[in-house]
Amino acid sequence: MPFVPRFHRGPFRDLPREVAILTAVSFTVALGFGIVAPDIPAFARHFGVSTAAAAGVVSAFALMRIVGALPAGRLVDRLGEPVVMTVGIAIVAVSSILAGFSASFAELIILRGVGGLGSAMFGVSAQTLLLVSVPNEQRGRASGLFAGGFLVGSISGPALGGLIAAWSMRAPFIIYGGLLVVPAVIAAAVLRDGPHRRTEHSPARQAFAEIARALRDRAYRAAAVANLADGFAAIGVRSAIVPLFVRDVLHLSAIWTGIGFGVVAVLNAATLLPGGRLADRLGRRPVIVAGCLVSAGGLVMLALLPGLGGYLAALAVFGLGSGLLDVGPAAMLGDILRGQGGTVVASYQMAGDIGAVTGPVTAGYLVDIASYGAAFGLAAAVLGLAAVLGLAAPETRWRDRPVTPARRPAGRPDRVGPESPG
Repeated sequence: MPFVPRFHRGPFRDLPREVAILTAVSFTVALGFGIVAPDIPAFARHFGVSTAAAAGVVSAFALMRIVGALPAGRLVDRLGEPVVMTVGIAIVAVSSILAGFSASFAELIILRGVGGLGSAMFGVSAQTLLLVSVPNEQRGRASGLFAGGFLVGSISGPALGGLIAAWSMRAPFIIYGGLLVVPAVIAAAVLRDGPHRRTEHSPARQAFAEIARALRDRAYRAAAVANLADGFAAIGVRSAIVPLFVRDVLHLSAIWTGIGFGVVAVLNAATLLPGGRLADRLGRRPVIVAGCLVSAGGLVMLALLPGLGGYLAALAVFGLGSGLLDVGPAAMLGDILRGQGGTVVASYQMAGDIGAVTGPVTAGYLVDIASYGAAFGLAAAVLGLAAVLGLAAPETRWRDRPVTPARRPAGRPDRVGPESPG
C-alpha cells in the first residue's frame, strides 16, 4: 500500500499523515462531546422527568452506537472510510444542534439516539482508516496518539461545558454541533485521497461470515474481550460507581472524585506513547496482558486499601493499566485486518460499547445487594479473564513477516525455517 508523506519531527515523526489528521479529528470530536456530556442529565430533567429517565438519554446514545456499529462497518467496506466518517460526523452535528432546540423529552432522546448512530459511523470509519494507514511496526504508536487525542479532548471539554451550561442549558448542544463542522470538513476534503477502499455490495450473511472468521482467530478474541473488559471497568466502574464510592464509603466531597479522575487521566495519557512503543517493539500480547493485570490490580486496591491515600493510589495504578489497554488491543486488531474489514472493526467497537453499557448496571446491582468491594472485584475478574485470553492468543506483531529459509549444512535438502513468533 503506498503511504502519503510523513512528518519528520515531533510525536508524529515518520508516521503517515492520516495519523496526525485523525488525531486532530478525534480531539475535536471528544472536545465537543465533553462540552455537552455534563449538561445532558440536567437538560433532560428540565422537561420534568425522573433521574432514571434523564440517565436514559445517555443510555440511548450508547445503545444506538451498538445498534449502528455493524451497519457502519458494512458502509465502510462499500463506500470507504472518508465518506462514512464525513456522513457520521454530520449526523452527530445536525442531531446535536436540533437536540439543543428540543421542545420535549421525547424529541431529546430520539435525537440523541440518532446521534449515537452517527457516532458509530465515525468511530468505525476512523479506527479502520487509522489501522489500515500504518504499517505493523508503527501501529502501536499510532493507536496511542489517536487515543491521546480523544483523551485530551474529553478532559478539556467538561470544564468548558460547565461554564457554558451555567449560561444556557441549550448552548452546549449547539456549540457541540458547530464544533463538529471542522472534523466533517477535514474528513471530506483532506482525507478523501487517503488509502480508503470499496468493495462490491455483499449480502448481510457475508458480513456475519467475516465476523465468524474473526471470532475463530484467538488474537481477535483476545483483543475484543480486552476492549470489552476495559469498557466494563473504565465506564462501568470508574465512571459510574467510583463517584458513589467517594460519597458513601470515603465520605468525601465530589471534589475528590474529580481529583481521582484527574489522576487516572494524567497517568493514562502518560502511558499512551510508551505503551504504543512497547507494543511495536515487544509485541501486542505483553501490552494487553500487562494492561489487564495492572488495571485489575488497581481495582483490587480500591476494594482493599482504606482511606484517601488508598483511593488515589488505586486510581493511579488503574490509569496506568487503562493506558496500556488503549493501545495494545487496537494494534492487535490492525494486525488482523491486513488492510480490510470495516465489519470486523465494527464488531470490535461493539464489544467495548457492550462493556460500557452493561458495566454500570451490573456493578450498580452488586453495590445494592452486596458491597462496593464486590463491584470492584467483579470488574477485576472480567479484566483477569481478558488477561487469560491474551496469554492464550498468538502474537500478531510479526504475523506478516515473510518466512525465510533456515541455514542448513551443505548437501542437506532445503527446509523452510520456522515462522516468526505468533
